[in-house]
Amino acid sequence: MFKILKKMFDNEYKELYRFSKLADQIDALDEEMSKLSDKKLASYTDKFKKRLEDGETLEDILVEAFAVAREAAYRCVGMKPFYCQLLGGLAIHYGNIAEMKTGEGKTLTCVLPAYLNALTGKGVHIVTVNEFLSTRDSEWMGSIFRFLGLSVGLNLRELSFKEKQDAYNCDILYSTNNELGFDYLRDNMVVKRENRVQRPLNYCIVDEVDSILIDEARTPLIISGGVMQSANLYTDADRFVKSLKENEDYIMDEKSKAVSLTDEGSRKAEEHFHLDNLYNINNTALVHHINQALKANYAMSLDVDYVVQDGEVVIVDQFTGRLMKGRAFSDGLHQAIEAKEGVKIQQETKTLATITFQNYFRMYHKLSGMTGTAKTEEEEFRNIYNMFVIQIPTNKPVIREDATDLLYPGKEGKYNAIVREIERRHAAGQPVLVGTIAIETSELLSKMLTKKKIPHEVLNAKNHAREAEIIAHAGEKGAVTIATNMAGRGTDIKLGEGVKELGGLCVIGSERHESRRIDNQLRGRSGRQGDPGFTQFFVSFEDELLVRFGSDRYRGMLANLGFTGDQAIQNKMFSKTVESAQRKVEGNNFDIRKQLLNYDDVMNNQREIIYAKRNEILDNESIHDTVLNGFRDYISDIVNSHLVESTKLKEEDYSEILEAANENLLRKYRINLSEINGKHPDEVIDTIYNNVTRDYEEKLEDIPEEVRDEFEKAVSLRVIDNYWMEHISTMSHLRDGIGLRGYANTSPLQAYTMEGYQLFDEMIARINKDISIYLLKSEIRQNLERKQVAKNAITNDSKDHAKVQKKSTKVGRNDPCPCGSGKKYKNCCGK
Repeated sequence: MFKILKKMFDNEYKELYRFSKLADQIDALDEEMSKLSDKKLASYTDKFKKRLEDGETLEDILVEAFAVAREAAYRCVGMKPFYCQLLGGLAIHYGNIAEMKTGEGKTLTCVLPAYLNALTGKGVHIVTVNEFLSTRDSEWMGSIFRFLGLSVGLNLRELSFKEKQDAYNCDILYSTNNELGFDYLRDNMVVKRENRVQRPLNYCIVDEVDSILIDEARTPLIISGGVMQSANLYTDADRFVKSLKENEDYIMDEKSKAVSLTDEGSRKAEEHFHLDNLYNINNTALVHHINQALKANYAMSLDVDYVVQDGEVVIVDQFTGRLMKGRAFSDGLHQAIEAKEGVKIQQETKTLATITFQNYFRMYHKLSGMTGTAKTEEEEFRNIYNMFVIQIPTNKPVIREDATDLLYPGKEGKYNAIVREIERRHAAGQPVLVGTIAIETSELLSKMLTKKKIPHEVLNAKNHAREAEIIAHAGEKGAVTIATNMAGRGTDIKLGEGVKELGGLCVIGSERHESRRIDNQLRGRSGRQGDPGFTQFFVSFEDELLVRFGSDRYRGMLANLGFTGDQAIQNKMFSKTVESAQRKVEGNNFDIRKQLLNYDDVMNNQREIIYAKRNEILDNESIHDTVLNGFRDYISDIVNSHLVESTKLKEEDYSEILEAANENLLRKYRINLSEINGKHPDEVIDTIYNNVTRDYEEKLEDIPEEVRDEFEKAVSLRVIDNYWMEHISTMSHLRDGIGLRGYANTSPLQAYTMEGYQLFDEMIARINKDISIYLLKSEIRQNLERKQVAKNAITNDSKDHAKVQKKSTKVGRNDPCPCGSGKKYKNCCGK
């Protein structure tokens, strides 16, 4: 009865049933397609495009298109998608995540929906986790698309903007997620529309979708520039922090990895830096540097979180084990680590543009993905990306043996047991893959194996260049490979001759990862396509996962039972402890990602408005009417600022409005008080606006329209970009301090949202004001270069801001307020 109900209400079952009906129809065309000549098969592409132009939909041509692509795959790469791959391709086409086990052919599967969707001419992006896979797949699978008459592009980091444009204009584009995100940000910083590289975001297929949309979701993409000087503070803070004692001067939370000063630590800081009060508002920069130095020294570990290579600190991706060259920890943490390691401190930069993967990929018209492990995170995929996870049946039954975890009291006993197990299996000739979480663990096990004179290969971020070569031999007889999480993901480990008879590939996990998905990925290295295999995890109660989230009472229980040293226990109760710890971490990480998205959604809405303003400027030949409307908006702001307490203007208001208009907006046609005195606010606005437009249009009389348009665009872009960069920094600081608002009967997120929108509205008003003043007051240069203006805006922003701040301190109480309201300083910002 339960099974019947499950089939009635289970979305996954219903979808698979629907897909199977379509797959049967595709399969039925196999013989017909196989009889066609290459030319006739390839000619279907133009026929499909014509049918779409004539009003048919993708659903109308789906069965035939899949059948054509299936036959083309066989002719080009010698592989014909199996029935289960047809199911996977259909799941992907309909905007789902196809969960397909290792070795089931995800790379080939995505060719089918990619071909179908590329027929619209709007572009398909196939996303991989690294450039090695993008390059491989664009050549390997690209041959199928080219055979069928479609163009294939490859988006690499080092491409010129013209090469990127050509790649994005292709029917199919292979790219990494990072490069797509950075290209989007760069496109929204260009000063001419022809410098954009991306087309509208149409359809995206994300390979290893869990890695990109879950694991990397917490790390925003950031484009930086505009140097800030603070290297000495990092050195001073590092020197101070290194003198502190744990629990006496600072405390560390093992679960969150948060490090903070105790009262005694704060007292020592005041003594060290000669301060009366460390937490005085004037010392916020120093407190920030001390906090980052604490995190760098006591929460971040060499060869775990980062490596030092050629005198530089390079981040290690915690989910893939790869080096992330060209990326830096934000908020000064990178510089704090450089101070800790004694390498040259790179200059800290200002954030110019930022976005999270969550918000970037949600911009696609249709999004889908594929991976070997996604079911454990289905709720997150459904809630955030509106994608269901469809588990695709394997082509052959999985016969791999997944043994129960072995638990040890301490790490030393665990590592000794791992080496003994490797030694035993290596002696029999069975290939062994050992998965580690950190570089330091892989190097420790390597040293232990070297002492035992067991030949082996080590694959980690330090020697990733040999990844393909190492993985190619990992399934051969007698091979021993130690790998961090990268473990050749995206590349199958094929068994050598005679290995099946020895039990297939043996996978040993040196500890449990905080995510069950990562463990499942490691297990999935073995037992591909019905091959035999064996997997087992070796766990100790000193492993980080159990230290952070495990239960202390189990350690005591082990000791009471007499388990010490190299003795292990296999027990379901202890295994549940590990799984419980993983669930806690996964839940915690999901909450963090949801929180990140909630905060970024506030910024995302603002980002969309700003980018829409920029695009309006870039995409229109002229923005002259928009500029004139901006003049009226600014004049309205001046007048309305005097209507806060009343709907009528007071006598002194007219003179203050007049002063602001004549000072900031008018040159030749200045207004007398008699022209506006006693009039309704709307009439005042109209009078000033008419004089402003007369003034401006007269200034433009001898200027060619194309020069006027270029000038208006250049000034508008400069002002928008300047304020947006400043706003990003302001919002970042607001978010850092918003946690304290929880005490004021409002949630931090609510406070951030309300204050963020208030800051945004104020910024829009200032943008309007500055564009108006610059256009009306400045001389029009006929040789103005938009690019140069934008460049100066970036490099001079912090200096200009400092000058404005300095100038504002000298305003007299009876002087006009520098904000441009027209009021006296004492009645406005000087209250």
